[in-house]
Amino acid sequence: MFRVKAVLTLAGFVVGIAGGIGIMLNDDASDSIRNAIGASGTSNAMGVTSMGVSSIDLSGMDLETALLMVQNQRANLLDKQLQDQINQVQSRNQEVSNYATLKGRLQQLQPVSGASAVLPADLRNDLTKAGIKVPEAQTLKSAEWTNLIAQLNERIDSLSNSQQMDMLRLQSLSNKRNEAFDVMTNFVKKMQESRSSIIGNMR
Repeated sequence: MFRVKAVLTLAGFVVGIAGGIGIMLNDDASDSIRNAIGASGTSNAMGVTSMGVSSIDLSGMDLETALLMVQNQRANLLDKQLQDQINQVQSRNQEVSNYATLKGRLQQLQPVSGASAVLPADLRNDLTKAGIKVPEAQTLKSAEWTNLIAQLNERIDSLSNSQQMDMLRLQSLSNKRNEAFDVMTNFVKKMQESRSSIIGNMR
């Protein structure tokens, strides 16, 4: 009974202290920590295995080690989220580049106002793959060429707006990740200083 109470107390204390360390986590990170330990505080294990972070068993750990492991879990989670966000930004950048390339190809072949021109088969296929609505006729009027370019401009503008939000989120995650690692580093340093002080007083 005493061991059970001790484990419950440790788990609850770890959650309380770790939650007040001062790291500004996003909702996903905070929820993962709370869900892993359990809303009722009755679990002595923690993990975010669904997000690629290994589980942590708090049983048998001293308080300092448990706190360090919780902080390390948070730092790893933020690190993974930051990498995912970087991948998303790179993906959008590639999409914008692809649309811009298609737009340039259309502008080079676009006939003068009132005239018509044949849309090459390879360009038609690339536009279709990109989700652009292309008329079925092989020869397109100038206005139809203009419409294709307008569709590409809409896609580029939409992605550009999304890119701005992506960059803001990327900067936020980068700041939180750096802060998480700073807190963890400072915590390790204080642990070492505390133990050194205890050893010094024992001499």
